Amino acid sequence: MRKICVVTGTRAEYGLLYWFMKEIQQDPDLQLQLVVTGMHLSPEFGLTYQVIEQDGFIIDAKVEMLLSSDTPVGIAKSIGLGVIGFAEALDRLKPDIMVVLGDRYEILAAVQAALVARISVAHIAGGDTTEGAMDEAIRHSITKMSHLHFVTNEQAANRVKQMGENPEHIFNVGSPGIDFIKRITVLTREQLEQQLEFTLLPKNLLITFHPVTLENNSSARQFGELLAALERLGQDVGLLFTKPNSDTEGRVIIRMLDEFVAAHANAKAYLSLGQLRYLSTIAHVDAVVGNSSSGLYEVPSFQKPTVNIGDRQKGRLQAKSVINCGNTCEEIYQAIQAAFTYSCDNVKNPYGDGNATGQILAVLKQYNDYQVLIKKHFYEMGSGK
Repeated sequence: MRKICVVTGTRAEYGLLYWFMKEIQQDPDLQLQLVVTGMHLSPEFGLTYQVIEQDGFIIDAKVEMLLSSDTPVGIAKSIGLGVIGFAEALDRLKPDIMVVLGDRYEILAAVQAALVARISVAHIAGGDTTEGAMDEAIRHSITKMSHLHFVTNEQAANRVKQMGENPEHIFNVGSPGIDFIKRITVLTREQLEQQLEFTLLPKNLLITFHPVTLENNSSARQFGELLAALERLGQDVGLLFTKPNSDTEGRVIIRMLDEFVAAHANAKAYLSLGQLRYLSTIAHVDAVVGNSSSGLYEVPSFQKPTVNIGDRQKGRLQAKSVINCGNTCEEIYQAIQAAFTYSCDNVKNPYGDGNATGQILAVLKQYNDYQVLIKKHFYEMGSGK
C-alpha cells in the first residue's frame, strides 16, 4: 500500500481536502497518513483538530508550531518550529508521497522538511497569483519544491510551466472545493439559523477579512474602513463574520471584530463554521464580502456576488460574479450596495466541474514508486525539454 501523507493547518484547507482524504481512506491500494498543524491545534482558533477526528479521521501526527504572536518575528519562528516538527513526523511516518494544498506558511514548513528528507510532494492549487499577500511567494516556493502539480485553471498551469516544471507533471483538475459543493445538501434557512444561533435578517452578508501581509500597518486600517462601511448599512442587514487566519496582524483584526460584534445586535462572529455550515451560509446570504480566496473559488458556484476588497487576491482568476473595490469605506459601501442588486444567474465558476478529487487520485495511482519524481529537470519554456 502506498502511504499518502496529507498535511492540513487551517479550517478552510481541511474543507478543501476532506473528500480527497475520504477517498484515500476507502481505497484498498492506498493508506492515508494525516498530519495536523497550525491553527487546528490552537485553542485561540477553536481546536479544530477535534472536528477532523469527529469526521472519522485518525490523526497520525500533530505538529505544534503556532506561537501566540502574529508579528513578523513570531511568524518566522513558527515556520522554524514547523520545519523541526515536520522533520520528526516525516522521519517516523516515512510516507511515500506528501500531499499539500495552497500557500500557507505552515505548508511551506512541511515541504521544506520533505525536500531534505527526499520525500516527493504533490501540490494542489499552485500557479495562482495573489499580489497583495506574501502567500504568492510562498505558493511559488512550494511549487519549486514539489513534483506533481494539480492546478485549478489553465492560467495557473501555464505559470507552473514558466517556473520550469515538467509539463507531464502538471494537471489542470479544477478546485477541490467545488467537489464538496457538489456532494452536499446545504442546510435549510431554518436549520442554518438554529445552528448559527442567529436569525437571518431581510438582507445578510458573510464577511471574511484576512490580513494584507505585504502592506505595512495596513490591515487594521483597512479592516476599520470595512467596519465603517458595514455600520452604514444599518441594523436591517445581518452580518456574519468568520475570523481571520493566524497571519501577521491577525489578532489586531480579531480584537476589532470582537468589539464591533459586541456593539451590534445584527452581527455575529465565528471562529470556525465548518464546511457544511460555511457553504450553507453562502447559499442563504445576499453576498460574500472580504478578501478571502473562497470568494473567488467557491462562491461563484452558488451564483452569489462576491465583494472583493483591495489587492490581497489581485491577479487571481475571477468569475463575473466578483465585484472588485478599493479599501476605503466609501468604495466598500458602494460595492456592497451594487452586490445587493447584482444578478449572478448566468455566472459560471471558472475553477472546474467538481471532479478534482477523482482526477488527483487517478494520477497518484499511476505511480508504483514516487521516488522516480525526486530528481527534477528544469524545462525551458518553448524548448520542449
